[in-house]
Amino acid sequence: MEPLKFLSDEDIQAMHEATLRVLHEAGVFWTHKPSLEILQGAGCSVRDNRVFFPPELVMDSAAKANKRPVIRGRNGQANSLGDGNLYFHNLGGARDVHDARTNTRRVATTQDSVDAVRLLDALPNCNTVTPFFTPPDVSNEMMSLHMYRHALSNTVKPVQGPGIQFGHEVGFAVEMAAVVGTPANEVTLSLSPVSPLTMHDIAAEAIMEMAKYGVIHANLPCPTGGATSPMTITGSIVQQSAESLAPLVLAQLINPGCGVVYCGRLGMLEPRTGLIWGGVELGMSSAATVQLGHYYGFSVNVYGFSTNAHTLDAQNAFERGLNAAIPALAGADELSGIGEMEAGVMGSFAQMVLDNELVGSVQRLRRGLSADAEHIAVNIILDVMNGTRNFLGQKHTMKHLRGGEMALTKLAERNSWDTWDEKLGRKQMADHAIEEAERILREHQVTPLDPAQEAELDKILAAAERETVKKK
Repeated sequence: MEPLKFLSDEDIQAMHEATLRVLHEAGVFWTHKPSLEILQGAGCSVRDNRVFFPPELVMDSAAKANKRPVIRGRNGQANSLGDGNLYFHNLGGARDVHDARTNTRRVATTQDSVDAVRLLDALPNCNTVTPFFTPPDVSNEMMSLHMYRHALSNTVKPVQGPGIQFGHEVGFAVEMAAVVGTPANEVTLSLSPVSPLTMHDIAAEAIMEMAKYGVIHANLPCPTGGATSPMTITGSIVQQSAESLAPLVLAQLINPGCGVVYCGRLGMLEPRTGLIWGGVELGMSSAATVQLGHYYGFSVNVYGFSTNAHTLDAQNAFERGLNAAIPALAGADELSGIGEMEAGVMGSFAQMVLDNELVGSVQRLRRGLSADAEHIAVNIILDVMNGTRNFLGQKHTMKHLRGGEMALTKLAERNSWDTWDEKLGRKQMADHAIEEAERILREHQVTPLDPAQEAELDKILAAAERETVKKK
């Protein structure tokens, strides 16, 4: 199925040229001296605490990057980004847990962090696991490494590292990944430049460390249209692209060919509350980000299941359905947000299960329809009309039921009113998802690491704790 275009080729060319102009004429606030020396040596100019990037340097750096990185799990599962498939992963870094049984909210715990990864390990349509919750009993400086350490023990799937802040986190994350057999070039780490167009010293240092180790850069610019970027979607995407390409230049100067995933997390301002707007514009901005990222040849990761909703309600369903389907049809390589609620502040175990079902429908949507002879099925129609007048008994019917013609749901209601009312107790889809999440957490067993591997992960985490104390 051909990708859906929200912008013409001429529009994308104009946005590309605008991105280069922003990097060359507006520049990026940047004061980290070691990285500035590298950038100046490559032809960048610096004045007024801003670095200005020559267009040819930006394009040369983009050309050198590995745009098709591979992320592999300890079970051997490999996600080759840019191979034509659409991969899904969960929200990372939620603070709160939504208890769907009581429709209440609470602060996440370390056990929630573990349980979320275990649940995601069991969901077949979650292709990559990102550490989900941020437990409050861990210091900010150690948060990412604690989350990563728990993730490696509780899933066999490919693990994307959480967003980092500090350079010293990189080496320890690479050491942890090596314990489960993941080489540095298959480790993904990300950080978020500050919008508008600001690279703080700790972020610049982290970029240098990521490049030194050769990890995959999945940097996450998070501008808010109307607050930290222009109110127009395409204007914000231009700024977002500049914020993504600036650290890429530094990384490629240090380690040409290291892996890059082009990411965008643009959210538009909700002017009545000051929060991020989760409406259809979010899906549209994700789709446009996909188009611009593909212009450069990158694999693209954008928002998918995004909503402002606080419960498993109608708003939740229509917002996340739109915001996943639109970039999926635009040809996204990876969509984020399984389990996400309240614009990323909160997550839900039941929501993870619901999103697993929604992924199946989105993937079916992407496959589109076929009008070849097998699918038009004139011969089947003729056979039935000349014989049994029954399609249910045809091998063709079973073949295509099993072959994915329909995205068969396990949770949605497909019974008559009487059956639903009298036999099923009027349970809704969310009720089934709550029960399924609870069942998985009771029954699912993740293939464990060896005791020696667990001990080594703890040893690395303890070393990171000591390093963090020294840096304070």
